Amino acid sequence: MTQQQASTAAKPKKSGFISNLLLNVIIPAVILSRFSGPDALGPVWAVVVALAFPLLFGLWELLQSGKVNFFSILGIVSVLLTGGISLLQLDPAYIAIKEALIPGLIGIIVLVSQYTPFPFVKKLLINPELLDTDKLYQVLADRNNSTAFEQRMARAGYIVAASFFLSSALNYILAKAIVVSPPGTTAYAEELGRMTWLSYPVIVLPSMVMLFGAIIYMFRQIGKLTGQSLEDFMLQ
Repeated sequence: MTQQQASTAAKPKKSGFISNLLLNVIIPAVILSRFSGPDALGPVWAVVVALAFPLLFGLWELLQSGKVNFFSILGIVSVLLTGGISLLQLDPAYIAIKEALIPGLIGIIVLVSQYTPFPFVKKLLINPELLDTDKLYQVLADRNNSTAFEQRMARAGYIVAASFFLSSALNYILAKAIVVSPPGTTAYAEELGRMTWLSYPVIVLPSMVMLFGAIIYMFRQIGKLTGQSLEDFMLQ
């Protein structure tokens, strides 16, 4: 076995987009929308069963990765909060607060990291497992563009933070508009399902556009500041 094959074999498997969408959105939404009536699971058990899918999937991903991922933990906490609010039959306004809290917290973390020696976005984009960072920084230094590069990287970080703040605001508005019935009722479970369905087109897509915009912007800046294409710095 070659070194490259061994490295590939050592990497943990990552779940694909389809499995993420299926287990985190489609299955829970179908259960909440179609099986929350008294003649099926009922509103309480529909919530329990629906939330079990993203919860178990999140735990499985943690076990597969072999390390604690802060954002995976946040996802699991989000599911547990939804379950707690639902089972304790708290005011549905707490759902809107919870929906805004998680992406808002991530946005704050990204923003605060900009003022530390380890900016989150820089760590994400300038990954030594993907890029020859020594070569990149050397070329930037040779062209006297190191400071300009850090400025562009900071700008990309602000865009990413803004994408999470946008997601937070849209989450709150969507939850506030849809989830209005008291927990423990069929209407409440159906509203949770509707909110889950709409979260992707209404929230995820705009946020992803901003996120990918920041990534494309930064990769183009690497080309402009180094005079070379991104592929020249990619590890083989």
